[in-house]
Amino acid sequence: MRQASETTPGAPMTTIQDHELRYALANELHARPVPALTAPCFAAYLAIKRPSDAAGRDRAEDLAHLTALLDRHGAAHPPEGANHYFGEIGKHSLKWEQHTEFVTYTIFGDGNADRPFDPGVFDVFPADWLAAAPGVRVTSALIRVETRPTLATMRKKIDSWFVPESIAASEVLDGAAVVAGDFRIDTGGHMRFAVFVGADNTARRVGRIVTRITEIETYKAMSMLGLARARGVQAQLGDIEDELSGLVSGLGGAGSSHEAELGELLHLASELERLNAQTSFRFGATGAYEAIVTDRIRVLRETRWDGRQTLHEFMMRRFDPAMRTVKSVDRQIDDMAARAMRASELLRTRVDVERSAQNQKLLESMDRRADLQLRLQETVEGLSVVAISYYAVSLLGYLVEPLVYRFHLDKTWAKAALVIPVVLVVWLFGRAVKKRLIHK
Repeated sequence: MRQASETTPGAPMTTIQDHELRYALANELHARPVPALTAPCFAAYLAIKRPSDAAGRDRAEDLAHLTALLDRHGAAHPPEGANHYFGEIGKHSLKWEQHTEFVTYTIFGDGNADRPFDPGVFDVFPADWLAAAPGVRVTSALIRVETRPTLATMRKKIDSWFVPESIAASEVLDGAAVVAGDFRIDTGGHMRFAVFVGADNTARRVGRIVTRITEIETYKAMSMLGLARARGVQAQLGDIEDELSGLVSGLGGAGSSHEAELGELLHLASELERLNAQTSFRFGATGAYEAIVTDRIRVLRETRWDGRQTLHEFMMRRFDPAMRTVKSVDRQIDDMAARAMRASELLRTRVDVERSAQNQKLLESMDRRADLQLRLQETVEGLSVVAISYYAVSLLGYLVEPLVYRFHLDKTWAKAALVIPVVLVVWLFGRAVKKRLIHK
């Protein structure tokens, strides 16, 4: 007999609750399909970015811009909140992706124009639609895919299509295709890339090659934004470096105002923190984009073709120095901030020591004054005892005069006899009052 706990094979389990994001996250891995391309074909690529605060932009505007393009062709709209789309627009295919800082559009079409890299190919993006874009162009590219011809024909095409000194060409994916480009903007305002694929390649493999090329170009362009930011702050860093070096070298100098120096150091530290806040996102993004460029080139599995420089070699010679500059400026900001804070701590310690010495001298001066006041007070107390005793003896003299006449005593000796007891009583009374005030 089958036990009650057994379930029908293939039936879904209903005894456990799924995480609310489980299906959304699993489907995300399959949401950006690779296009299926067959040579000859082309791709027109566009990346758009907001000039400022791109990461915090209103993404609904990106989706509205995509919808405007789809409406021109009567194509279906993406779901609300979508960040990727793939579909047919007329006789072409459109791939749209929304990223952290930018949006990309790639249109794929069959066949090629008679004129290689004809700017008219980019007219698949209407001019008025481009003008209404919620951002500016980061990069755009025309990719021409052909069936792989003979070596001589391929060499002739590559040499005529690209700037010789900048050409990067290599075989990719174990010889499946030859990829070439010069990473220069042509007269039409676009990058140019050529892909020559073998007849035995699948459509998906060709699509992956074209996709990798667009990713390399996009993330390369986004990485270079970090170089522009680095160059923009280098002049400020130079001025701060001169000020900081002057302050540090003059620390502890005779006749200098250490508190004023501390104020200047703290001002420089705040300036460096401001620069760090302004550049941290861009420099961090640059590092991430650089890693993606390196990864996309690696997965192409390049081999040298016709003695030309590879994509990796081109990046190593032209792209890597730019990225090292960004990293150098980023480290310089951190190092200078650390130096400023160390100098501030040292100077603050010195100021505290000087203040402690001043406070010590002030306390010693107060002690001396208190001692003088105590002595003066004791002197005054002694004079007060004498004065009070004098008046007390005078008053008592009036009281004892009748007794002096009665007993025929000498008046002078009677007053003299009163002096010592009166002084003693006044002195004891003063001490008693002083003790009472002290104990209170």
